[in-house]
Amino acid sequence: MTTTGASAVPAAEDERRMRRAVELAAGVRTRTSPNPWVGAVLVCADGTEVEGATEPPGGHHAEAQALGRAREAGLDVRGATIVTTLEPCSHHGRTPPCVDTLLDAGVTRVVVGVLDPDPHVSGRGVDRLRRAGVDVVVGVLGPEVESQLAAYLHHRRTGRPWVTLKLAATLDGRTAAPDGSSRWITGEEARTDVHRERAHHDAVLVGAGTVRTDDPELTVRHVEGRDPLRVVLGRAPEGARVHPCLQLSGGLDEVLDQLGGSGVLSVLVEGGAAVASAFHAAGLVDRYLLYVAPALLGGDDGRPVFTGAGAPTMAAAWRGRFTSVDHLGPDLRLEVAPAGASAAGVG
Repeated sequence: MTTTGASAVPAAEDERRMRRAVELAAGVRTRTSPNPWVGAVLVCADGTEVEGATEPPGGHHAEAQALGRAREAGLDVRGATIVTTLEPCSHHGRTPPCVDTLLDAGVTRVVVGVLDPDPHVSGRGVDRLRRAGVDVVVGVLGPEVESQLAAYLHHRRTGRPWVTLKLAATLDGRTAAPDGSSRWITGEEARTDVHRERAHHDAVLVGAGTVRTDDPELTVRHVEGRDPLRVVLGRAPEGARVHPCLQLSGGLDEVLDQLGGSGVLSVLVEGGAAVASAFHAAGLVDRYLLYVAPALLGGDDGRPVFTGAGAPTMAAAWRGRFTSVDHLGPDLRLEVAPAGASAAGVG
């Protein structure tokens, strides 16, 4: 954590307000992309707190929304503190720079969760505030904010979307029976959670083989939220329910570059086994999401999670680490991060 000035505000108060800002950001996660989902808490000089969160593209950023609400309530914002999950922007985009808005309002203290790696910002917002004499604290609840903004931060650092690989399997690691039937491996609670994941991702991706076999819609139906961009590797048959969709070909690196270049911050890879294997083998998965049902097909003729040859020895096995384990009705929901990666999600 870095700071300028000698602030008398207890660290616990900064953390409490940042935790609330994280909650506010979570509430707008499905509406802000390709802008980051940010929450902010404005603390007026008299102690009154006003909340804000990023609006849909073209609308106010979290800091400006909180200031606007304070003014609408007739509050004096001069000398205020603002606690925000992401570094205030310092460039003109669809809206004016938040740094200018804060300085014009007379805000004298800014508490930031994480710096913005966007090359248009990348520390410039904090630098401008400090040069103007504003007391700035950076890094409050940094790991929590980094996790919440993982997809945005990854996109700004790499130019590519954050990739979640979703798998559903029986206890013995089968995704379908020998006859190809796979509905339903998991129960209703797990299927609802998959729709929630779709709503939290900008795009959902499958191979053309999955479209031909299962004819999925890949829309959001069991929860509130917008439908993601539907992406098919290869050609989807005419009349398939996945239409309208983006049909792509070429290597996976090229696919991710194209999606990232079009503003897709996160993609949910839903299969099938060949596509899952390709993303895994190429080391392109940032987050593994597994739904495991208490069911056994038995034998070795069911469809496996991955296709092709695996690690030749146990010593060569891929290793990750569990970041969360949850019950969803009769099933388990497991999140796994690659070894060495931070525990992060998309929401």
